[in-house]
Amino acid sequence: MTTPAQNKELALNAFDTLFGKRDYAAAEKFWSDEYIQHSAHIPPGREGLFGLVRALPDTLRYENQFVIAEGDYVMLYGRYAGSGAPAASVVADVVRIEDGKLAEHWDVWEAEATRPESAGGWPMFGDRFPAE
Repeated sequence: MTTPAQNKELALNAFDTLFGKRDYAAAEKFWSDEYIQHSAHIPPGREGLFGLVRALPDTLRYENQFVIAEGDYVMLYGRYAGSGAPAASVVADVVRIEDGKLAEHWDVWEAEATRPESAGGWPMFGDRFPAE
């Protein structure tokens, strides 16, 4: 049995290992062999996710703004930038932890708005708009 604090640390380390360090061998210890992918744009399973990351430019980076956990579920709110897309993506990633590994994943993606695009006048990530 793990605590929410341990699950948050596990999820942050997993994301840093895969998206930051691009260490696929080390990332295998964080993702279950039976990993279930619910995202519409990521192929199934751990290998589908790893394959997608391998295909992205080396400039891709993940920045986490905050992480919350309840029981075996962790939500990471972050930004994926440098993917080659016109704008960074601000994402809520939700993972379920089982037996010390990421076992299941859901996400909600949105292109990061610039100041002129923001109806409310507030940045979506951090305290500044992109390119400010």
